[in-house]
Amino acid sequence: MFCNISPLLKAEINTSHAIAMHGEPKYDKNFTHVEYVNPNAPKGGKVIFSSTGSYDSFNPFILKGTPAAGIGNLYETLTTSSSDEAFTEYALIAENIEWPDDRSWVVYTIRDEAVWHDGKKITPEDVIWTFNTLMEKGHPFYKYYYGDVIEAVKEGKNKVRFIFKGNTNLELALIVGQLPVLPKHYWEDKKFEETTLEPPIGSGPYKIKEFDPGRSITYELNQSYWGKNIPIKKGTENFGIIKYEYYKDRSIEREAFKAGDIDLFSENSSKEWATSYDIPAVKNNIIKQELIEHQNPQGMQAFAFNTRRELFKDRKVREALSYAFDFEWTNKNLFFDAYKRTDSFFENSELASSGLPSTNELNYLNSYIDQLPKDIFLKEFIPPLTDGSGFMRKELQKASKLLKNAGWVLIDGKLKNKKSNTKFEFEILLVSPAFERIVLPFKDNLQKLGIDVTVRTIDSAQYQNRLDSFDFDMVVSTFNQSLSPGNEQRNFWGSDAAKTNGSRNIIGINNTVVDLLIEKIISAKSREDLITTTKVLDRVLLWGHYVIPQWHISAYRTLYWDKFDKPKIKPKYSLGTNTWWINLEKESSLSERKKSIQ
Repeated sequence: MFCNISPLLKAEINTSHAIAMHGEPKYDKNFTHVEYVNPNAPKGGKVIFSSTGSYDSFNPFILKGTPAAGIGNLYETLTTSSSDEAFTEYALIAENIEWPDDRSWVVYTIRDEAVWHDGKKITPEDVIWTFNTLMEKGHPFYKYYYGDVIEAVKEGKNKVRFIFKGNTNLELALIVGQLPVLPKHYWEDKKFEETTLEPPIGSGPYKIKEFDPGRSITYELNQSYWGKNIPIKKGTENFGIIKYEYYKDRSIEREAFKAGDIDLFSENSSKEWATSYDIPAVKNNIIKQELIEHQNPQGMQAFAFNTRRELFKDRKVREALSYAFDFEWTNKNLFFDAYKRTDSFFENSELASSGLPSTNELNYLNSYIDQLPKDIFLKEFIPPLTDGSGFMRKELQKASKLLKNAGWVLIDGKLKNKKSNTKFEFEILLVSPAFERIVLPFKDNLQKLGIDVTVRTIDSAQYQNRLDSFDFDMVVSTFNQSLSPGNEQRNFWGSDAAKTNGSRNIIGINNTVVDLLIEKIISAKSREDLITTTKVLDRVLLWGHYVIPQWHISAYRTLYWDKFDKPKIKPKYSLGTNTWWINLEKESSLSERKKSIQ
């Protein structure tokens, strides 16, 4: 990194190949590749992945439609992150990055060699058109993520400057680089806000080779991909052909993998992981079954309330229902004790709150003491704990007491509101039939409280539409987190997002304290400050009882047919399949090895 003085702004300017959120990048300007790749990995071969449901669009940047799996491989961004750092962005389409110490703007210089699939050069006009179009017509996510960007302007032949509203949103100088850059000359005469099955052009390592709408899509490696020797990309994207086959549900998808129709499968069911792979292919090591540990934050998987519903507006009502979920019994009887209970929105990371608030956390919390539950200051947040026997008399008694205090009484076996005489009844909406066996015991416990619950499973397209329009009572949802939370928190929990269809604030959180804490996270000037403010937000969300926490596992359950090789070093924060490659010798012998066990 070196510094110079801008004649226009009279301020110290940093110019570098990379920018870290806090501290310095791990890899200096002379690095040739990241340590978790094989820079000499051979490229070629074919891999078949899978997905469930269907797709109806090649435009993943809008709210409308269901985009095809893998479509992101068509596009590149100005910068890209490494998988062994908390949050550092390295130049990709950009050749270098410039920013002042206060991060009130950022400038990207576009590489001369960066081109679209049709050979045309990527220009500042493409970047500016992309930004403006995504903000105006793109998925609502972009408005929250880049809401503090005033404008993008061209400077000179190859430069684009992004100007920010102020200098408190320190993450902006990094996340603007994550902008997927689209070709203006391709899109400008098309209706961007509409779904399309016309194969688009991009600048990424893959092109669409062929597709069967809704059923499969095949990508081929672009042999003239301009970025293959860029240091941050070296040793990645090694598969010559990538095909995604679509299946109706996970059970069919799983059987297709075992039959050899899919090459790699990520198992999300502890039961299936424990019971479904006692098969000759695994015993003979033709299918590799690996539990690959990682250091990713696990976020929060939970039963999520829609607090827009009158039924769930009362925090004590939401807390009461948490006593009806028996995690210990579920883990023992359904999951083979494979999971840990989640008790943080930032699980498995240094950002997770625990115990009582620290002095530094209290410095923030005390500012809102009149707006927060007293328990947040006095108690450690621990989800309801049972003995795992399935008998929940004590827990249901606690739930009944909370419900009674909230104005609900049991009349003829049904829970009713004392004022309105309305029954306590709601629907749990699911997208996976596999979750029914988990939800039904929860439903039974709720019925013991006099609550009528309907469990409904619908297809993925309907489910997404109902999520986008907040048309549900309760769902099972996962709120993924990074090691460096920032602008995306507005989309998860912000009051404005609660009123915007398609946002990730499906819960409908509309809380002034939460909004203020999100802004403090975004403006955190050090890693220590970021950790403290995130822990405070975590506590406020937990004690808001917006969800009923479920479980997590800090490892990938991975199965794959023995045709791959992998780098010696694993990335900390991803599975890293984009660094694997096909071993042609293994691949050529695979058919014979399969026959030998039939």
